[in-house]
Amino acid sequence: MSRRRIGFWYRFAAVLCKPPLVVLFKRDWRGMENIPADGGFITAVNHNSHLDPFLYAHFQYNTGRVPRFLAKHGLFRKGFVGAAMRGTGQIPVYRESTNALSAFRAAIDAVERGECVAFYPEGTLTRDPELWPMTGKTGVARVALQTKCPVIPVGQWGATDALPPYAKKPDFFPRKTHHVLAGEPVDLAAYYDKEITPELLKEVTEVIMTAITAEVAELRGETAPRKRYDPREARIEQRRKLQDGKRAKSQAGNGSSTSGSTTEESAK
Repeated sequence: MSRRRIGFWYRFAAVLCKPPLVVLFKRDWRGMENIPADGGFITAVNHNSHLDPFLYAHFQYNTGRVPRFLAKHGLFRKGFVGAAMRGTGQIPVYRESTNALSAFRAAIDAVERGECVAFYPEGTLTRDPELWPMTGKTGVARVALQTKCPVIPVGQWGATDALPPYAKKPDFFPRKTHHVLAGEPVDLAAYYDKEITPELLKEVTEVIMTAITAEVAELRGETAPRKRYDPREARIEQRRKLQDGKRAKSQAGNGSSTSGSTTEESAK
């Protein structure tokens, strides 16, 4: 939706949040011309700090098109925060429940009404040790394919200087710079007429994540890793190493017991 139609809660949030953000962060914002002036669209953004929603909302608010975020449903229950989330039209996500698909239906409806829906395709803060975008979840691809709307890949960088992932206390001084680069729409036309299958959703998600990563690489002035960090693979590898460690420890213990028995027999 445009800023002219955002209503009380979004204006109130802007009045409340913009002044401290302007004071605490310098801004390096690029690619605003790629944010559509009219019609529904998706922005797909990388996520590496709990400050991201505030900083990115500031960027997009200044483009004249305010976003609707998909957020954990628990946030909608908490006092003032919950009232603000509901009042600004954010979309609750009910993970691993019978209501899980309701978020995607709401996102599709919002796009078809001409609004912007902002996705963090990773679904949570990146687990990549170097803070590159990790593998994404397929929700953004599903909404993109069903609406055939523009998908704007957005890279952001700098929030971690103030609040690294999972840090408890921010460090705002000296003043940090928030970098944002919004790219041109991702070309997904080749996928529109195909049957939507899990494999297709994964492929389209990877296309979108590659576009986001390119924007992040431009901001960082670095080359992204060839292989994207996959938290599922990392968990499997971690469990494998843990099991190998337990097995080695067990074998070492059995070896000691056998050695002890042999010594006792020799003494006899």
